[in-house]
Amino acid sequence: VQENIERFFTRFVEEGKATVRLREPAVDVCLSKANASNLKNFLAAVRLAHQGTDIGALPLSTLVPAKTSEVEKPKTKMIITSRRDYPLTKNFPYSLEHLQASYCKLARIDMRVLCLKKLRKLDLSHNHIKQLPATIGDLVCLQELNLHDNHLESFSGALCNSTLQKSLQFLDLSQNKIKALPIQFCQLRELINLKLDDNELIRLPFKIGQLEHLRFLSAARNKLPFLPNDFRKLCLENLDLFGNPFEQPNPLVPNIQLKIPLTLLECAARATVNYRIPYGCHLLPSHLCEDLEVAKTCQCGSACLSSFIQITVTMNLHHVAHTVVLVDNMGGTEAPIICYFCSLDCYSQFLDRYLQSNG
Repeated sequence: VQENIERFFTRFVEEGKATVRLREPAVDVCLSKANASNLKNFLAAVRLAHQGTDIGALPLSTLVPAKTSEVEKPKTKMIITSRRDYPLTKNFPYSLEHLQASYCKLARIDMRVLCLKKLRKLDLSHNHIKQLPATIGDLVCLQELNLHDNHLESFSGALCNSTLQKSLQFLDLSQNKIKALPIQFCQLRELINLKLDDNELIRLPFKIGQLEHLRFLSAARNKLPFLPNDFRKLCLENLDLFGNPFEQPNPLVPNIQLKIPLTLLECAARATVNYRIPYGCHLLPSHLCEDLEVAKTCQCGSACLSSFIQITVTMNLHHVAHTVVLVDNMGGTEAPIICYFCSLDCYSQFLDRYLQSNG
């Protein structure tokens, strides 16, 4: 303290408040909720110590340990459920781990929220948010993100490539206006619970099978005509796909995109995926890397890119989930899923098995 005090701020000392500005380190020590008389005595002692007075001559009283009830703990949880309670003139406590700001008519995410680096749970449900800033990905501890009932039309690929890959376990995007999720969405591999109900989804993420920790998935009341081939890889506890306009599968009416003979590009791409040859933007043009990322898998296990035969077949959803909410009001638990074939030979073999099993 000696010769280290820059300035004293004592305007509100009668209210038990004061600030001592230090030179090194350059910080302000803020004192509040103090007894005014004791605070004055303390400031007088600090002033004398700054001037070099011998410690034995300082008017210091014996310190009495504070009671637990007198110590204000850092605030870790804040729940706001109306616009009038939303703080406009003061910052959120930096110690917050759980913040709920619902029914506040927020049109965008408050930048002050994005400074809460200890945040584990963020609930912004029932607002008017249209877009998510990429800086949400800077919340390195975020495990739960609830955006239920907003005006979102997309979920950016930048968020999927952020630190949320390692932390996010619960994501609620239900009751928004999302038509599709980016290919990068399946990089959020720590997801356990995903809610996509009441959107305008026309497809689920192509590589959804990469979400190996996913246990709860709900995408009810969307516009899904079928499920992606990768859906077979999921291992869920609970699945809800009620109220989607699933198409009637017809394996006998294939969508043939097969090019014979195969182009050199298709042959090279298939070999790259099949033999797990390393690639990246430092070796290949970015558009080729993107094509390889969405390579389809034939029933035989081989890869195909732009040359394939596509059909939809029926899958019982109990194959991927322990508990299945009925798909429709008729008691069904089956849905159409896409299948790919890399050649006419593979499709013919499937067709033979299908016709035999169906008499």
